[in-house]
Amino acid sequence: MTNETFSTIVIIDDDESVLQSLKKILEQANYGVTTFNRAEAALTHLENNPTDVVLCDLMMPETDGLGFLRKSAEKKLSATTIVMSAYGTLDIALKAIKLGAYDYIAKPFNAEEILLTIKKAEERERLRLENEQLRSQVSKKYSFHSIVAASGAMHQVLETVKKIADYKTTVTIQGESGTGKELVARAIHFNSSRKAKPFVAINCGAIPENLIESELFGHKRGAFTDATRDKRGLFEEAQGGTLLLDEIGELPLHRQVKLLRVLQENEIRPVGDSRVIKTDVRIIAATLRDLEADVLEGRFRDDLFYRLNVITLRIPALRERKEDIPVLAEHFLEKHRERLGIPIHGISKEAMAMLMEYQWPGNIRELENCIERAIILTDGNTIVPTALPASVIKHEAEEAKDDLLGSNLSIKFHSRRIEEILIRRALEQTSGNRTRAAKLLEISHRTVLYKLKEYGLGNADEPGPVEEVTGEAPSLGD
Repeated sequence: MTNETFSTIVIIDDDESVLQSLKKILEQANYGVTTFNRAEAALTHLENNPTDVVLCDLMMPETDGLGFLRKSAEKKLSATTIVMSAYGTLDIALKAIKLGAYDYIAKPFNAEEILLTIKKAEERERLRLENEQLRSQVSKKYSFHSIVAASGAMHQVLETVKKIADYKTTVTIQGESGTGKELVARAIHFNSSRKAKPFVAINCGAIPENLIESELFGHKRGAFTDATRDKRGLFEEAQGGTLLLDEIGELPLHRQVKLLRVLQENEIRPVGDSRVIKTDVRIIAATLRDLEADVLEGRFRDDLFYRLNVITLRIPALRERKEDIPVLAEHFLEKHRERLGIPIHGISKEAMAMLMEYQWPGNIRELENCIERAIILTDGNTIVPTALPASVIKHEAEEAKDDLLGSNLSIKFHSRRIEEILIRRALEQTSGNRTRAAKLLEISHRTVLYKLKEYGLGNADEPGPVEEVTGEAPSLGD
């Protein structure tokens, strides 16, 4: 048996034979062992030497095992302590555990018992460290620094989030689908004093109307036909933490009344139950609807609106913050190339220009999907326009149509635009096959290669049946 998590152990016992016996057992299991016959000397050592485990006898002169535990707690020593005694009773063991001991071993003991107890302590410590790391990763993921933004509008949102994070004040987040409303809600939670408690999210528009009350407040067994057992509601699940009510505008009017009562009284009553449960939950509401307009039109209760609308954060659509597109695109490129294992180094100027021109009706979610798709479809090491979705390329064509209807009457200018768009569409239809694209365009393969270079639409120097492009520029008529 070898140790995995722990490496250093201190043994405290006034019986020299016990010290030597335990030292031999533990050293054979590859632990580093230090022994003491007095608790005070061990405490001095532990203050200056990080130690994983302490095996401490309960019955000792001067400072006994319980005294050691008290002083260890006062000094905030981190070692896992296991107490031992030949005279102990259950009462003494319970006292030791209340004072911070991990476990209790009765003398006499055998080697397997000692090693098994240490292994159990190791497993507990491993799980504790994993949980700490997980919490740290979650906290980092939803920190303000992890929200990628370059625009002044988003920096303003984040400044407000920093100010309100630690208060229980109800927050309403407004924004189109895909703008990152839930990410902002999570940032509020994980940067608040509630971060160690649950963050629970529910989409009010995705749950059947007859189940909303049960989902939010829970129910008792037998409360309705399918209630075969007691069920905790999301308010109970989020106790001490944060509950995100996404798409709050979809909540039916008669259910809004009960939610209002919960917000006013901080208590819930599960369906079919007579008891009332006190709640301590921060509410964040999110919506893509204009709740104020819904109030005027009678689709949303005005009293609930004013209760929710203490602080409102509006997340701008991506088309309203174009300066965020390059940093988000690079962020998603780095994220997905690592996950997919595809060595894409960057995005071409031409492709980035198209990303900047597109209106992104699906906002950040659509941009992320676009970049992931482009990484997979790109043949070289740089994302070029032909790897972008048809919707992005089509937008470019619509822009050209608008130009034709404008005041610019230059045939040269419009010819170049039309050439570029047609080549993009041909390459899109042929998945980047330049020979087939040339046939669709009814031009030579040589002309396609030249135009690829001219418009920055791809890498004409990639291996394959590529002719050297020299001399005068060929036209689409070649």
